Amino acid sequence: MGRCKNGEAISPAGRSAAARKTLRRFLDEARRHNDLDVWRRARGVLGYIEGRRVVDVAADLDVTRGSVNRWLQWYDALGVEGLVTGIPPGPAPKLSDTQRDALTVLIESGPREAGYTSGVWTGPMIGDLIAQRFGVRYHNHHVPRLLHALGFSVQRPRRRLARADAEAQATWLREKLPRIKKKPPPAAASSCTRTRSVSGSTAHSTRRGPASESSPAWIPSA
Repeated sequence: MGRCKNGEAISPAGRSAAARKTLRRFLDEARRHNDLDVWRRARGVLGYIEGRRVVDVAADLDVTRGSVNRWLQWYDALGVEGLVTGIPPGPAPKLSDTQRDALTVLIESGPREAGYTSGVWTGPMIGDLIAQRFGVRYHNHHVPRLLHALGFSVQRPRRRLARADAEAQATWLREKLPRIKKKPPPAAASSCTRTRSVSGSTAHSTRRGPASESSPAWIPSA
């Protein structure tokens, strides 16, 4: 699963010059009131808007990436007011903030570390992980929403293998097969071998391999 690119977690309105000005005033006010929690949220959101990566913002503020991604969500939904109480908009989440942070760490560690045989995460696997570790069940349709809220994005495999296979066959038929047909038979070959059609003996070696198409995978990145 890949992380959201810089700027994508906040709408253009939230990144506008006017929105930045409001956010800076809000940041100064939090500093004057010695409200560290609010100041840290505002500082994190502003840093992200200014082009910093979530991982760097989290390291500077000594919080998890999941926390930074939630701040971005709250700001995008409610503006600076969403950073005041730290209560996310919408229905109460099934997982607490602590559990979400723990889930983020598990996902980033990879499925093998969690006891799975696959090398990449899929939605059903993560749903199973949540049920096992936290006793909470998410419908498969809701898992992608949770992952997006944590800052992950789906990566779908490209159809390169099937296309490469077709191109390889076309090259073989266009270039290699004619050269094979033109080659004289070996001098030591028997008369029976010399009269045998070369193309007939090689046609069966050109066969299409199965196209590889895997399911969407959620892959963590730094």
